This record gives sequence, structure tokens and C-alpha cells, in this order.
Amino acid sequence: MTLNEFKLRYHVHQLPLHPPLMVTKPLIPAAVLLALQSINNELHLILTRRPTHLRAHPGQISFPGGKVEQGDANLIATALREAEEEIGLCSTNIEVFGQFPAQKTLTGFEITPILGVVKAPFTPKLDAAEVAEYFTVPLSYLLNKAHRQVQPFSRKGQTYPIYFIPYRHHLIWGATAAIIELLCQHVDTH
Repeated sequence: MTLNEFKLRYHVHQLPLHPPLMVTKPLIPAAVLLALQSINNELHLILTRRPTHLRAHPGQISFPGGKVEQGDANLIATALREAEEEIGLCSTNIEVFGQFPAQKTLTGFEITPILGVVKAPFTPKLDAAEVAEYFTVPLSYLLNKAHRQVQPFSRKGQTYPIYFIPYRHHLIWGATAAIIELLCQHVDTH
């Protein structure tokens, strides 16, 4: 899918809501950047793998992003700052399309996904303390429903969907896969 095709097909509409997570403790506000990059005239989604030494979500696939800091003007600023710190993607090189509703996690975060497009090619510069690996996945691969799986998960009498996306040697799951599912539901491929 090219950027022009994406712009034509991407739309915001009301989607069916999943049962809200039953989280009793205060959630930590965070924002992540869903950065789409054109590679050989096809859009790819930028993802990272977290180092195994991190306390939160070690070794998991994630988007560039993190906790809101006091100096951040808003959630978009958080996502852009984190992307620059983690992978060297300058905020001036992103065209922000908007944001999705915040996603609550069982691990205590309220993550707001910010959608943007990389305007010009860049060379990733990874912060080794926060990123073990940088890779991209073609958006067309993610849009193929056969590549996105969902399994029910029960906790404290509530059942929630847990999403999984295998890609090459990676397994994208949890909040990252749920956010990708949300993105895919907003791209009309008919």
C-alpha cells in the first residue's frame, strides 16, 4: 500500500468496543508513535524490540514511545520525543495524522497511539538502553486478516481479546498487536 492509497482508505469511524479492562490501580499515561514509512513505494510500520534487561515488557515488540514526562506539552509531544530518543527519528520528520483513543493495559499503562508518516528517509540511531532491535513490517502484511490472530484471555471473571501477529522471527502480541488491530480496522481495504 502506498501513502496515497493509505490516505484515501484511512478513515476514523466508530468501532465496536471491547470490554473495558478491570484495572483498579492508577494507570501511568504513555504515548507511542505508529510511524508509517515508505520503503520502495510501500508503507511499512516501524517497530522495535525492547532489551531483555528492562523491567517493563522486557524483550517484547513495541512502538517507539513511553511515559509522559512533565515537560511534554501533550501526548503527541511525548510520542515524538520518545521516537527521537529511542530510534533517532526527528519530530520535524513526522507528519502527524492524529491519535487513537487511549488503550489500557493490565500492566498499568494507559497508552495513547499517535499516527504519523515519516516524511523523508532517515537512518535509525538506536538507544541501546531502550531498543534492542529496529525493524519494519509492510502495512499490506498487517492488513491481511490471516496474519492477525486473537485468543480470549480471562482474568477476574472478565474475558478480553489478546492479539498476536507472527512476522518472520518475531511475535507481536499484547498492547502492540491490539493497537495494530485498531489501525487495521481504520483502514478501509474494500
